[in-house]
Amino acid sequence: MNETQASLRENLRTLPRGAWILFFGSFLNKFGTFVLPFLAIYMTRLGYTSAQAGLAIGAYGVGTLGACLLGGYLADRLGRRKTIVLSMASAALAMLSLSQARGLPLIVLFSGLAGLTGELYRPASSALLADLVPAGQRVTAFAAYRMALNAGFAFGPATAGLLAKHSFLWLFVGDAATSLLYGLVAWFALPSGLRGTRTDNSLRETWNVLRTDQRFRQILCASLAIGLVFVQVFSTMSLEITRNGFSPSIYGLVISLNGALVVLCELPLTTFTKRYPVRRMIALGYLLIGVGFASNALTRTLPLLAFTVVLFTLGEMIAMPLAGAYVADLAPAHQRGLYMGTYGMVWSVAFIFGPSLGMMLFAVSPLALWCGCGLLGLLAAGLILPEPRRFPGLAEHPKTATQAPDPATAIDNLEDVASGSRK
Repeated sequence: MNETQASLRENLRTLPRGAWILFFGSFLNKFGTFVLPFLAIYMTRLGYTSAQAGLAIGAYGVGTLGACLLGGYLADRLGRRKTIVLSMASAALAMLSLSQARGLPLIVLFSGLAGLTGELYRPASSALLADLVPAGQRVTAFAAYRMALNAGFAFGPATAGLLAKHSFLWLFVGDAATSLLYGLVAWFALPSGLRGTRTDNSLRETWNVLRTDQRFRQILCASLAIGLVFVQVFSTMSLEITRNGFSPSIYGLVISLNGALVVLCELPLTTFTKRYPVRRMIALGYLLIGVGFASNALTRTLPLLAFTVVLFTLGEMIAMPLAGAYVADLAPAHQRGLYMGTYGMVWSVAFIFGPSLGMMLFAVSPLALWCGCGLLGLLAAGLILPEPRRFPGLAEHPKTATQAPDPATAIDNLEDVASGSRK
């Protein structure tokens, strides 16, 4: 049955066993992200300044940026499952090394390595999910994948807070232990997925893909624009809330409301959004995110603040699973790691530069920042909405990411994937 016609329960029941193992492992790993939310507090307890703590957190961000490219290359070259196992084993080692570092240079070094190794698995996980799930079911699969990640992050920091009351060392040990556990799950339970035979340089191949695939360029540019907007929820939006007289606990409720809405509502929402042309839905989602953040320019009351959160979260739930499935559909089977890694790299760039750019503009004029967010949301929608010109010999992409299989669907049925998904 086509995904657009089936119910949510039917769509979930048709997902292969390997996809559910991937969801569980991703939840486990994200749940175990104990150290990063408390890294600044940990460093100040060691006697470092907030600026020095910022260096370590920035190094982690730089590591995640490198992980997107390297992880995508390894996913296609080494294989999906082996890349996940390598990522988890090396992440555990990096996290334990960070727990023993005391000098600032070593802390920054191991923090960067923790970001690199800890996020190395993401392109491989996305590529493996696309290997296991045919094009007609990928929207539901990517929504379930995002739900697993968000659920893990929703419960993880609370557990980390309890561990930190006893000793910060337990944060590092718990983080490393969950990474190792996911590595074991991946090694013994995940199918291998596809593996390409690429010999080209990763950066050169990425450039070739960007030069030739106009649709991929569109989604990357649109995602960068909306990513610069969305990351304001982790930086300037907290300042806007406290500037209007609300306590930091209100900001905490904002983050919790966003996460709760994603976990509870995103999967059911995809039952409706996947019935419509994918590019239009992504554009609508990006526009809602921009308008949601632009609404911060209005007088802040609790109802309006809740409206802001609901509005940009609705945009997130509409756009993000569709965008992930859309990129997976664009990618040839042997380059899925590269496509997913490059797509993740764009979001890493937004997370690295978005908060600082937002802070600079916020210091000049909060009104200008929020109006700028609205304009970026409009720009992102305008970038993804137009259909690229067709060239001779270039097959048109299906209207939605769920209506027809991509050219790589036949490759998806190779024996190594089919047998892996039946294990």
